[in-house]
Amino acid sequence: MINNLKKNNQLRQRRKKRVRAKIFGTDSRPRLSIFVSNQHLYTQLINDEKGITLVSASDLEIKEKGKKVEIAKAVGKLLAEKALKKNIKEAVFDRGSSRYHGRVRAVAEGARQASLKI
Repeated sequence: MINNLKKNNQLRQRRKKRVRAKIFGTDSRPRLSIFVSNQHLYTQLINDEKGITLVSASDLEIKEKGKKVEIAKAVGKLLAEKALKKNIKEAVFDRGSSRYHGRVRAVAEGARQASLKI
C-alpha cells in the first residue's frame, strides 16, 4: 500500500515537471495555473517573469451549488472575466500534475467561453 502511494506521488511529480518545463507565463500571456484538491479548486494567472499573480479565482467565490464540473466551469468563466477587466486576453494553460480531464477541462472550457484565448 505504501509503495503504491509513493509510486503515484512520484508519477504526479514527474508529470508536473514535464508540463512546467514547456510553459512560461509573460506579462502579455500569463500562465493559467490550476490546483485541484478533493474539495476545492483554485486558479491563477501568473506572470513568471516578475513572479506575481495577476488574477485569481476559486470555487469559494462561487455561491452556486451543483456538480464539481459545473462549478469548475463557472470558476473558469469568473477567472476570464477578471482577466478581461485587467486587459488580459490570452493565457498559457498549466494543468500542473493533473490530467486534462474533468474539472481541469471544465475550467479551460469555461475560460474559453468567456473569450479568454488559451
